[in-house]
Amino acid sequence: MLSPRRSDGHLINYSMVTPMSVIDSSIANKTISIRVDSINDIARFAGSLATLGQPVYVLRFKKGDKTIYGLLAVFRDFYKYHGLPIFYYVELSGEHDDKNYILLRSDERGEKLEFSKTTRPGVVAIPIITLKEIPPFISV
Repeated sequence: MLSPRRSDGHLINYSMVTPMSVIDSSIANKTISIRVDSINDIARFAGSLATLGQPVYVLRFKKGDKTIYGLLAVFRDFYKYHGLPIFYYVELSGEHDDKNYILLRSDERGEKLEFSKTTRPGVVAIPIITLKEIPPFISV
């Protein structure tokens, strides 16, 4: 049986992993938030991850009068870091707050994005998870 290794070849010591219960809000200083141009950018990124078999979802929460839609990702092996947590996000006015999915279809005619309460066959359905409050590790 092979021992798990990091990308730099060192063995992973799982006894050194910090449980989430002891991580405090200071992690917010290490989260990188990147505002993108449109919800299409978030959906395209999420759709590409979903088609690769990765579980993916979009987070939604309120900030003032705006609704934030975002996607958490890790930029792996950045210099001395094992990964940088990145929150890609866009601010919208809230007209889609009652929808549960972002439906994405991309073909030779172009890209079509739609918010929906349900899924449909033949499209990539990206679930939207609505949060009651902004998590302490996300700073926008």
